[in-house]
Amino acid sequence: MNQEYSDNNFIPKEISWLAFNDRVLQEGSDSNVPLIERMKFLGIYSSNLDEFFRVRVATLKRLVKMGKRGQQIIGHDPIDILRRVKKTVVRQHKRYNSIFNESLKELANNHIHFVDEMQLNPEQQTIANNYFSSKVRPELSPTIFTKSSKLPDLETGSIYLAVIMKDSRGKVSNRFVLIEVPTKKLKRFFVLPKIEKENYIIFLDDIIRNSMKDIFHFFPHDSFEAYTIKLSRDSELDLDDDISDSYVHKMSKSLHKRFTASPVRFVYDEAIPDYFLQIILTKLKISGDDTLIPGGRYHNRSDFMNFPKLGSSKLSRKIRKPIHHPGFDTAGRLTDMIKKKDLLLHVPYQSFTHFFTFLREAAIDPKVKSIKITLYRLGKTSSIVSALKNAIQNGKKVTVILELQARFDERANIYWGDILQDTGAKVLFGVPGLKVHSKLCLVSRREGKNLRRYAVIGTGNFNEDTADIYEDFFLFTSKDEVTQEVNRVFRFFKKHYRQSSYDRLLVAPFNYRKKISELIDLEIENAKLGQKAEITIKVNHLGDHEIIEKLYSASLQGVKICAIIRTMYCALPTDPNLTENFSAMGIVDGFLEHSRYMIFHNAGKPIAYLGSGDWLPRNFDNRVEVFVPILDKEIKDYLLKLTKIYLKDNTKARLWDRDLKNRIRETSRESSYQAQKHIYKKLKAIYGK
Repeated sequence: MNQEYSDNNFIPKEISWLAFNDRVLQEGSDSNVPLIERMKFLGIYSSNLDEFFRVRVATLKRLVKMGKRGQQIIGHDPIDILRRVKKTVVRQHKRYNSIFNESLKELANNHIHFVDEMQLNPEQQTIANNYFSSKVRPELSPTIFTKSSKLPDLETGSIYLAVIMKDSRGKVSNRFVLIEVPTKKLKRFFVLPKIEKENYIIFLDDIIRNSMKDIFHFFPHDSFEAYTIKLSRDSELDLDDDISDSYVHKMSKSLHKRFTASPVRFVYDEAIPDYFLQIILTKLKISGDDTLIPGGRYHNRSDFMNFPKLGSSKLSRKIRKPIHHPGFDTAGRLTDMIKKKDLLLHVPYQSFTHFFTFLREAAIDPKVKSIKITLYRLGKTSSIVSALKNAIQNGKKVTVILELQARFDERANIYWGDILQDTGAKVLFGVPGLKVHSKLCLVSRREGKNLRRYAVIGTGNFNEDTADIYEDFFLFTSKDEVTQEVNRVFRFFKKHYRQSSYDRLLVAPFNYRKKISELIDLEIENAKLGQKAEITIKVNHLGDHEIIEKLYSASLQGVKICAIIRTMYCALPTDPNLTENFSAMGIVDGFLEHSRYMIFHNAGKPIAYLGSGDWLPRNFDNRVEVFVPILDKEIKDYLLKLTKIYLKDNTKARLWDRDLKNRIRETSRESSYQAQKHIYKKLKAIYGK
């Protein structure tokens, strides 16, 4: 790191991430957001935080064990960051509980009531008992333990009821019970029948509490106290270097280690008796206050992401119909349309089903010879896999680059890999030492005597589940200068020792960092010549110190930099001179802002790229990422107009500033302006449907 800039000019990425999650929490408390949508934001906040502990806090704890070397790796003291994390999380947790309790009151005011096992009327009691007997009880496997016996390994992320049993005199049994709440098999919320206008919901936890006497009828006990606990473990994978072991087998072994990995967070019902808590902590070998988080009666509030739609339609977000894109009309072959003109699909404003149409056409087109695709995360019942299987059945050669290190989707990807291999696809499990994060699809079609290629380059996964809520781009092109280089990337996947040159594409880890630096230098030179110089960056994360320093230098020399960063943003210097031409904001709204693109002014002849990678060291140096230049003028103009829309947002756009207060970004507009609403309007105006 250059001495010109001190560590104070960079915010630790973990702290900026917590600021992002606080923005999610703000959405959960915004009265302008429909109430059930707010409940979902509370669920997203909880889900985000769980992954944060399992990955980022776990990594910090590993760095602490490395001593000075750990501090050198991240440029900050990991012990200090852990302290700041704990302080921030506890503060946010108190605010979260306050928002949650207010939300429950507001739900009740809108005829939606949560009831616990003590509040059920006789009819509801009967319904709950019947549901328990028929659906819940078969999924329960209670574990009995004593002070001297061992506990089984708790599964990370699952919730458990820790149960104390007492006799009629109130004497506590020397036997305790642990029950996993079966949320993987059953919904967390059970909707009871309406009573006139009123809707009633009970937690699955409370249905189990309600039937404790039934569960333990053969024990001589009369009362039961059940307290919720949840353990999060280190979920970073350790892959050994045994080259005799297959990659898939190594991944499977490493996944199994997650069951016994070091604890990073233990959340417990703060009403639990201290002696019982200490028994559990001792058995789980948990020590250190930094791991313990006291909470309320219910954990795993990430389940609120799937909160049932009840009550008035005004309580839920209005679902907008995807906008028609005439370039994807099904009257003719999509390849003919792509041959005439590059097409840009902007999901979820436009339907991701257009990609399925492209893939399904390729699967049955007798002129198509091969399909190559990179897969990172797939839908639960993947239509992508179905289309690829169909292509194999029709005699196409299908090559799939399947990344096994897609965090928390490793098991699913091993499963899909087996399915595809059994069908006849050539499946390559990534690249040794690199994570394949690029989003590429390449179809080769015989046209006359020539082989013509059609490529799709995306900013997000080929995943129908996330395409409904993640904002992303997919560029369809048949331009030779692009498709030839996409083919070179696939050639590299097959033969890692062959490294090609790329003139059009930006490909990490080969030319991505170098080309970005050159493009920043170009803007600096234009600024020195007195010309207008601007850089627009829209990515999920900006945390590479080398690139940030380059942006600081550009800013000091007159280059105007606009950063639209969703999650982690580390460029927050104390020196005001570094921020004079450097502004940053991020948007949290109904769709997850996931697209990555960048625009360099280039003296009035803009250079634009879109692709898969953020601006973090891992994306530049340790992953295969691909960015494609936008060569079509209409598409480039659309990105320019889109940027202007984002920069007008004064409703959902928060500033990235030094104190991380998440202030709403002020604009010159007097009325409120919400970018995602206006993007929808813009596309509707363009296409007229």
